[in-house]
Amino acid sequence: MPAVTPYIWGGGPVLKGSVFPYIFITIACGALSGFHTVIATGTTPKMLTNEKEILPIGYGAMLTEGFIAMMALIAATALHPDDYFAINSTVESFKALGLQVHELPALSAMVGEDLMHRPGGSVSLAVGMAHIFSRLPNMAHLMGYWYHFCIMFEALFIMTLIDAGTRVGRYLLQELLGHFHPKFNDQHWAPGVYGCAALICILWGYLVLQGNIGIIWPLSAYLTELLGTMTLAVGTTVIMRLGRKRYAWVTGIPCILMAIVAIAADYENVFYSYIPAGKWILVAFSAAMFLMILIVLIEAVRSWIRLSNIPQDYRTQAEIEAESLVKFGKEVKA
Repeated sequence: MPAVTPYIWGGGPVLKGSVFPYIFITIACGALSGFHTVIATGTTPKMLTNEKEILPIGYGAMLTEGFIAMMALIAATALHPDDYFAINSTVESFKALGLQVHELPALSAMVGEDLMHRPGGSVSLAVGMAHIFSRLPNMAHLMGYWYHFCIMFEALFIMTLIDAGTRVGRYLLQELLGHFHPKFNDQHWAPGVYGCAALICILWGYLVLQGNIGIIWPLSAYLTELLGTMTLAVGTTVIMRLGRKRYAWVTGIPCILMAIVAIAADYENVFYSYIPAGKWILVAFSAAMFLMILIVLIEAVRSWIRLSNIPQDYRTQAEIEAESLVKFGKEVKA
């Protein structure tokens, strides 16, 4: 069995893009999740009793999700490549490949479902993980249980993702419309709340109706990489504004990397998927996202150049905390 297939350069039966940048946007949350960085701004503070807990909670959560991404890759590679393509490709695409299934009929019998031509990734992930677990001692007879457990886990993940995305989308839409009609800023104004929520749900439905998961997932994953780029750019700016520019490379280098990934993914989405499929609205949407990347990067670089002249702050964390306590004590006495 070859170590790689010719599809690493693109044109595969599941996703048309090449390994780079698609490996970043197909395991988007595990690679770098801009969606979670934005969502975390509202949820992580509610879990903290002290700022020192940000590292184990925030960073620890992303390490855990990176571990899940590794599990997904291991689960995919645990299957025979021909079986993987049989699960994730359509009947026509699989026939064009001229491949033959190997273990898939036996796996279908063990889980009690037909696994052929079930694209989207969830089935292949569940089968791969169940296949691994079934190899453990005394676990072979639980193959069906592990498969359906993984399917349930993925369904709950998707439900929470859509729920959080819908709520945040509604908040942002209300805030945007509030600049034109102040009534939308009132969180208790029922027409604004239900109207914006309905519009976000309609947009979700439109994306679903645009095609199969091979088109929808790279788009949504590309957007989360874009959010990650924006978050890293903001973080770099904050670090420099605090006088700690010697640490700016910690977020600046990943910011540039993710910008390159996002631009490359946008290019391949447009020219390899959307234009051949005639998805012109998605083409326009992707072009708008490309312009957003450029605007964010240009503004970020301008800010970095302007802030590069700020004197550096060499105080230690202990010194900053001591000064804050002294300042807080004076304010309390006053």
